[in-house]
Amino acid sequence: MSQRISKPRLHPDGTPWRNFYGRIRGKTLRPAQEARLSDLDPLSPGAVTYEENPQRLPLDLQARFGDRPIWLEIGFGGGEHLVHMAATHPDMAIIGAEPYVNGVAMLLRKIDLAGVSNLAVFPGDVRELFDVIPDGAIAKAFLNYPDPWHKARHHRRRFVTPDYLAPLHRVLAKGAEFRVATDIPDYVRQTLEEVPPAGFARVDHPMDQPWSDWISTRYEQKALREGRFPNYMTFIRDDA
Repeated sequence: MSQRISKPRLHPDGTPWRNFYGRIRGKTLRPAQEARLSDLDPLSPGAVTYEENPQRLPLDLQARFGDRPIWLEIGFGGGEHLVHMAATHPDMAIIGAEPYVNGVAMLLRKIDLAGVSNLAVFPGDVRELFDVIPDGAIAKAFLNYPDPWHKARHHRRRFVTPDYLAPLHRVLAKGAEFRVATDIPDYVRQTLEEVPPAGFARVDHPMDQPWSDWISTRYEQKALREGRFPNYMTFIRDDA
C-alpha cells in the first residue's frame, strides 16, 4: 500500500503557510481589555493579513502617516517602549507588531493614558507585515528582549536568523538603524554572528550602555531582579 503524502497548506497566492511558535494568549482578559481589542481598525497600518490582502499589495504608508519617517518595533511586549518612543519622538511614526494578545491589550491601555497618536499596531506575526511593507520604507527598527528560545534545537526560531533578517534588511532604508536589546548571553552571541552577514554593520556602542532615549521595560526589570544583565547592540543596514 502506498503511503499518502499530505500537501503543504498554501495561501491564496501560492506561498506556504508559516509555522508560528510563540504564545498567542495568556490569562483571561478583563472585559475592558476585550472591548479595546474589538476595534483595532483606527490603529491599523493597513491591510496586512492574507484575509485582508490576499494579493499581498504593498501598504500605502504615506497615506497612513504622511511624510513622517517610519520606525518599526518587532514584538513590543507590554508596549512600554513603543509608547515611550512615540511620545519622545512625536515627529516619527511607529508601527508595532506583536502576536501576543495580552500584550496588545496592555499596549492599548498605555496608548489611552499617554494620548499618543503617531503609532500603528499589527496584532500578529511580523513576517506578515514584512510581506507588505515597501522596500526601504523603515527608518529604524527595534528588537527588545525577544523570545530567547533557549534550547539549541530551537535557535533557528530566533529572530536573528536569515528567515527574519533578510526581509528586515529589505524593508529598512539605506543606513537605517537596527537596535537589539537582550539579557541572554547566547542570544548576544547569535546576534553578533548572524546579523552582520545579513547585510548589517555593527555600530561601535558599549553593549552595557543603553541608548539615550531608552526606557527600561518590565522584561528588563525582571532580568535585573533575576541577576541577568542587559546588552544593547546597534547595527545599520550596510550597502557597501
